[in-house]
Amino acid sequence: MTIVAVNAHAPISSGEIPTTDPRRAIDVDQKQQQVFELLEKNQLDALLLQLPDNISWFTTGADLSRPGSTESIAAVFVTSDARLVACNNVDADQIFDRAIPGLGFQVKSRPWYEPLSKLINDLCKGRKVASDTGIDQTLNISEQLKSLRFPFTELEGERIREVGKLVAHAVEATARSVERGATEQEIAGSLSHRLLKRGVTPKRLQVMADGQSIRYRHWGFGEDRLERYCIISAVGSQNGLHAAATRTVSLGKPPSSFIKSHHLALLMQATGMYFSKPDWALFDTWKRVKRIYEKYDCPDEWQHADQADIIGYLPAETSILLNSEFKLKTGTAAFWHPSVGPAMTGDTILVEEDNTILITPMEQWPTAKIMVKEHQIALPDILILPD
Repeated sequence: MTIVAVNAHAPISSGEIPTTDPRRAIDVDQKQQQVFELLEKNQLDALLLQLPDNISWFTTGADLSRPGSTESIAAVFVTSDARLVACNNVDADQIFDRAIPGLGFQVKSRPWYEPLSKLINDLCKGRKVASDTGIDQTLNISEQLKSLRFPFTELEGERIREVGKLVAHAVEATARSVERGATEQEIAGSLSHRLLKRGVTPKRLQVMADGQSIRYRHWGFGEDRLERYCIISAVGSQNGLHAAATRTVSLGKPPSSFIKSHHLALLMQATGMYFSKPDWALFDTWKRVKRIYEKYDCPDEWQHADQADIIGYLPAETSILLNSEFKLKTGTAAFWHPSVGPAMTGDTILVEEDNTILITPMEQWPTAKIMVKEHQIALPDILILPD
């Protein structure tokens, strides 16, 4: 057994211990090369990362935030030939042992009662530094960093497929177990349990019983009780990457008007998925979806809620808007979640060279076959449980 002593004032290197994931180490090396090129282009000496999404991206999955908080407990400082994590002495061992083992990071810590900003100022002193926040007159290059997060690397592509399966499984298992009279928050608790049990952090949960979403498209969950049908949706993260899925369950056959709304929403979703093509600007994809809303006599429905998001190290890296010039690339993920009246559908896709892959697949779930441009797309239909 190897024991590593941590000196609160001297940097230690996670490169001194064997990595448990060689592919992750290679991935981090590639990202450091990307940062090096960015620094060279902007004639800068270093990059300071403080936002959780950018830290997760650069470390290929490390979570340096305190549980229950969205703020980082550490900062990552990158130069052309080194990478360092700045933190306090309380968190140093956990970060070194669990978050970045064997990945070639140095860990530099100060006593917990000294502000982390003091350590960061010492690192930045005498250097031309860029950052993802613009703190202390550093050059804010957050938009340039966002462009580096796409497309996914091979390892990231595998990881987002895995979290997609886990999120879809949790949502579907929760839906299959609902009972009449259960509150939305009880169902959300069951969903959260299933996600956490499989190592997925719940980021957004929605449980909308009996048409709740007609008035509140962004409803989370409350004390209302399920009587007839329910929409269940989750955004979960693992290794810093997010995926999302939405499913609808009904106790007995739902009203015909709801079935119609659900199938219209599926048509919008399928259209968005089919036209999520490499090198397409988002507004080109959106124009096709908007046309279907108009064709099926619900031209204003899309105005009641957002339709889709590019998803990755954030639940919404960017939203699909009418005039968005963001270009889809091979290896980009999107969460399509259109709604029509009381119905809402949603799945995460990964854009590939020749097609799109549904990464929140159905397991034990009824499917609806939707035709788009003579191409058949299988999407989740309404699960009808015995009344």
